[in-house]
Amino acid sequence: MPKHHPPEESRRHFLRTVVATPFVLSVPLVVGLANFGKQPDPAVSLVPTLACEDDDEDDPTVSQTEGPFFSPNSPKRTSLIEPAVQGTRLVVTGWVLTRSCRPVANALLDFWQADDKGRYDNVGYRLRGHQFTDAQGAFRLETIVPGLYPGRTRHIHVKVQAPHQPILTTQLYFPEERRNARDGIFRPELLMNVTGGETGREGRFNFVLDLP
Repeated sequence: MPKHHPPEESRRHFLRTVVATPFVLSVPLVVGLANFGKQPDPAVSLVPTLACEDDDEDDPTVSQTEGPFFSPNSPKRTSLIEPAVQGTRLVVTGWVLTRSCRPVANALLDFWQADDKGRYDNVGYRLRGHQFTDAQGAFRLETIVPGLYPGRTRHIHVKVQAPHQPILTTQLYFPEERRNARDGIFRPELLMNVTGGETGREGRFNFVLDLP
């Protein structure tokens, strides 16, 4: 006789199981921070990160200052790598989830960061871009490890928004950075899980929105 799981248990079992199965990230064709489109981009393969390992609700991701260098209307793209961009390659993957570990499909993520010298492009959109999560709430960003901006530790800015919901503004950090301890904005809850070396790194982080 087949074993039946309660709906909540089955959902969590699915999220644990899917981590071992590659799936596809597809995002709608949209320009602008708060607009949502319906035409998918060409698929990009992605292996998801582990999510929801316990039965408790997760705490929402900590919000942080936007800083002085946000630019609206960034281009829609999953890779910030351009011919003029130099530095150690970095791929960041993860999920956008609710507090109860439900994936948020079509969530907006808008990333911006300094270049390898710690400089922001405030004229154009170098190292700036937005994308949307796929049906499983997954995202994938190709970029570089940012340089050190004066007075700050190494970080990446991001805005995250579920469709028709408030925007979460926060920052992602790198482990084992000497400046982490001296940066007054740094929060350990926003550390990515980073692997790799000087030729390329991989970062993982799951955003939890304050939604049921």
